[in-house]
Amino acid sequence: MTIDRRMVMAGGLAMSAGCSVAPDPVAKPTATARPQRIVSMNPCLDVILVRVADRNQIAALSHYARQDYGSTIADIARTLPFTYGTTEEVLALQPDLVMAAQHSSSATLNALGRLKIQTALFGVPESVAESLDQVREVASVVGHPERGEALVVEIEAAIAAAAPPPGSTPPSALVYLPGGFASGPGTLMDEMMTRAGLRNAVERYGLTRTGNVPLERVIADPPQVMLSGEAYPGAPSWAERIMEHPALSRVADRMQKAVFPERLLFCGGPVLIQTAAALARARDAALARRG
Repeated sequence: MTIDRRMVMAGGLAMSAGCSVAPDPVAKPTATARPQRIVSMNPCLDVILVRVADRNQIAALSHYARQDYGSTIADIARTLPFTYGTTEEVLALQPDLVMAAQHSSSATLNALGRLKIQTALFGVPESVAESLDQVREVASVVGHPERGEALVVEIEAAIAAAAPPPGSTPPSALVYLPGGFASGPGTLMDEMMTRAGLRNAVERYGLTRTGNVPLERVIADPPQVMLSGEAYPGAPSWAERIMEHPALSRVADRMQKAVFPERLLFCGGPVLIQTAAALARARDAALARRG
């Protein structure tokens, strides 16, 4: 049976058309009937789950959660079991609840449906409000709604603390994703930039949604701030190579570079606490330079 939790679609991420699991309403757990073996198959659900569930409820997280470079909970995740999302791995854990994204393995979701294993499907939040709702939904389905509300308060406080100084003019900024992509209008990142007092520069490059921005266009018309990833030992990232590109020296007097870790790029929920702080630091540096 499947709980369909706020199916928000974004960026072409969707469950495979081959998946035949049909949504079926399931009562929310009570204090005496909370799921006791929860498997998460998605890194963005992992970060919420570790904040709202009891440790002994978590049967496994996704393997992505253990990666220092891509996860905000790597230290915690390495102390917990994990799977690669295969049907065999998940079923071997005998879960009483599986949390998955709509684009998770259709083979695994189909198998879970056939075996009547309770499954909660989640979409990709495209706004702060949707992300906070997802926190509440995860907390509710694991049987701890009060923890979800407490986490929402914490996230909202962090976003409020990152608000720009009154009367300041938002610096233009570009959050440069791996592969030369940038978050477009109407995305969660776009809203976070606005809330932190940054003006998303993507529209000046003709983007109406998330898309590719060639480095040549950035150099020809640079934003005031360019945020991109950080290096990690032994494996320089694509973002680092871009940030150190010699051509950027031509616009060094007009564009400030700022580090924005890639682990903050793709998830909402509690990750927004760090996202808000990183964006606020970049804004403050740009305002100081302008001043």
